[in-house]
Amino acid sequence: MPSTNPAPPAAAPRKRSMWPVYLIILICLTPVVLALLAYYVPSLGLRPEGHTNYGTLLQPQRPMPDSSAMPLKTLDGQAFDLDSLRGKWLLVTADAAACPESCVRKLFILRNSHASQGKNVERLARIWFVTDDGKVPAEVLEAYRGTNMLRVDPARLAEFLAPDATPQERDAALKQPMWIIDPLGNLIMRYPDEADPLSVRDDISKLIRNSRIG
Repeated sequence: MPSTNPAPPAAAPRKRSMWPVYLIILICLTPVVLALLAYYVPSLGLRPEGHTNYGTLLQPQRPMPDSSAMPLKTLDGQAFDLDSLRGKWLLVTADAAACPESCVRKLFILRNSHASQGKNVERLARIWFVTDDGKVPAEVLEAYRGTNMLRVDPARLAEFLAPDATPQERDAALKQPMWIIDPLGNLIMRYPDEADPLSVRDDISKLIRNSRIG
């Protein structure tokens, strides 16, 4: 005898979530949106810079003066020939022997930029041009051991750093945080006032990593 019980109604199909579709669309559109923002709203800082170096490249580059044009002496009065460091990247700064806080900051940037270069550390040397005959504090000597501390006539140094410049510009050149001399003996780059230590470090890393000299 056939059953008289009615068949149960079929379950309604579950509505599929659209969130995975929305997520895929969002992922696809994000690069496009960022590209448009970078192009039309440069103030957001999304657009890459037109240059890749933090320091300022010098044009034209200037050859390092020989010992007759710019005599140098160590702190104990011995003559020093800058040519003895040829073949290395030279990280250079200048200041008075008393080394105020601004000077200490420059020496700190030099030391850390040098020490952070890993296997390339032997390709660099540090120079502090001491621009007077004063006594360097003992704590500075200790903290920045390994820096070549060389006394120099500030007028001759300024002439090398900023030839054909006004006296004011030459004085400003002596106060720049750091300069770089390449392994061929050319002054090639300077860094801005209040230079950012991390940016300087990264700049130097890129410079020596991509260089076939030194």
